[in-house]
Amino acid sequence: MHRLKRLEEDVLRCTRCPRLVDYLHQSRVDFPDYWSKPVPGFGDPKAWLAIVGLAPGLHGANKSGRPFYMDSSGEWLYGELQRRGLWDGEKLDGVYILNAAKCVPPQNKPSSGELDNCRPWLIDELSALSETKVVLCLGSIAWSALLKSWDLRPLNQFPFKHDGVQLVEGRPALVSSYHPSRQNTNTGILTRRMWSGVFRRCLSLAKART
Repeated sequence: MHRLKRLEEDVLRCTRCPRLVDYLHQSRVDFPDYWSKPVPGFGDPKAWLAIVGLAPGLHGANKSGRPFYMDSSGEWLYGELQRRGLWDGEKLDGVYILNAAKCVPPQNKPSSGELDNCRPWLIDELSALSETKVVLCLGSIAWSALLKSWDLRPLNQFPFKHDGVQLVEGRPALVSSYHPSRQNTNTGILTRRMWSGVFRRCLSLAKART
């Protein structure tokens, strides 16, 4: 069994955060047809690109069981991957998607302690992606979680910005992007052109590391 598959099964059994366990229980009551469990990563174990988001959305990943799937952010993400031939509607090719927090949090806001509890999962997932050349972080909280998982400190030496790049010896190239949330896409903070440009950046960095 591939290491990622074992991790996926372990994530499903996680009960480290009482608040999130309670919230998932309420989700199962309110939405009996939803997944309403921790959401492990999803994609190609041989991925050249790992994409890290914040947490499952209540009516997206918490419904489908796949990171970013079935909500507006997922439409942006999977839509862009499909346009680039990396998603065929069922399988990801060369891409693995995961979140810094594995369980849907109230108001989409995991606490710092909950992110700390989830960090070992993020560390293990990224280390299992042995062929990854680029890691793309969506949003400043995912960015911070990734920096901590790689023990890159002080954090202020690695500021978050859209289409930012950090090259760390012995690690995949690290790219940051605004999160494709409605708050960003509906207001023009993140445009389609900006979004597409981030993926061109990732492809360029991956080619340079091949």
